[in-house]
Amino acid sequence: MRRLTFLLRPSWLILAVLVAAFAYLCFTVLAPWQLGKNTTTSHRNQLIADSVDAAPIDITTVLDDQGTDSHAEWRRVIATGSYLPNSTALVRLRHLDGAPGYSVLATFKLDDGRILLVDRGLVAAVDGSRPPQISDPPTGPQRIEARIRMSEGITPGKEPLVQDGYRQVYSVDTTQEMAVLQEPLTAIPTGERGGYLQLSENQPGAFTPTPLPQLDAGPYLSYGLQWLAFGIMAPLGLGYFVYAEIRERRKEKTLAAPEPTPTETPAPAATNEQRLADRYGGTR
Repeated sequence: MRRLTFLLRPSWLILAVLVAAFAYLCFTVLAPWQLGKNTTTSHRNQLIADSVDAAPIDITTVLDDQGTDSHAEWRRVIATGSYLPNSTALVRLRHLDGAPGYSVLATFKLDDGRILLVDRGLVAAVDGSRPPQISDPPTGPQRIEARIRMSEGITPGKEPLVQDGYRQVYSVDTTQEMAVLQEPLTAIPTGERGGYLQLSENQPGAFTPTPLPQLDAGPYLSYGLQWLAFGIMAPLGLGYFVYAEIRERRKEKTLAAPEPTPTETPAPAATNEQRLADRYGGTR
C-alpha cells in the first residue's frame, strides 16, 4: 500500500474530485437532460403524426375533458362562435420566410360564451422593423379549424408594450394575454400551461400559418449516450493514469538501485617450492 501514498498528494486528490464530479454530472444531469429532450421530442412528433390522420373534434369536448392534459396539444379541433372586436395583439421576434415578422393574436368567443385565445398566423414586418396594417378578423358567426397549442410561458424582463399602435408581447401565453387583452380567457387544458388555438390554413381570419415542426427526433439520443460514455470513460482514464504513474515509479526505482560490488577472486595457495623460494631467495 505504500506505493499508493502518492495518491494523497493535493494534485491527485484534486484530479480525483474533478473526475468524480464530472462523472456524477454526466449520469445525473447531462445525460438525463439530453435523453429527456429526446423523449419530449419523440412524444411531440407522435402527437403531430397522430393529429394528421385524426379527424378534427369540437373544442368543447377538449375543454370539458380535464383528463386530456398533454395529449391535447397539436390536436385538430373545430370551434364555432365569433371573433371579438378590438382584440388584436402582436407577438414580436417572429420570422416569416427567414425575414422578421409578427404573429397576430385575437380572441374568439364560443357559442357557449367561453373566450379562447387564437393565433391567426404570421405577417411580414415592414422594413424589417415595423408591423404592417393588420386587418380585423371577419365579423359575425364563424366556424374555424385550428390546432391546440401549449402556451409558451413568459420571458422574464420582456414586458408587454404598446408600439406602432398595437399591443405587443414577446410570447404567446394565455395568462399574460388575459391581462393584455383584458378578456377572461379560457385556457385549454394542455398539461403544464394552458393552451390556445393556432389557426389552420385557409381559415376565416387566418394569415400565413405557423409551420409545423419537422418530425425529426434530433441528436438528443446520441448526445445522451455520449454523456453516459464520458461518465464511464472519465474514471477509467483516471485509473489508467494511476497505473501509468505506478509503472513509471517502478522504473525509476529500478534505475536508482546501486549495482552489486564484485567480490575479489582469492589467490591460489602457494606451493612448497614457492614458499622455499620466497624464504631463501631462489629455487633449489
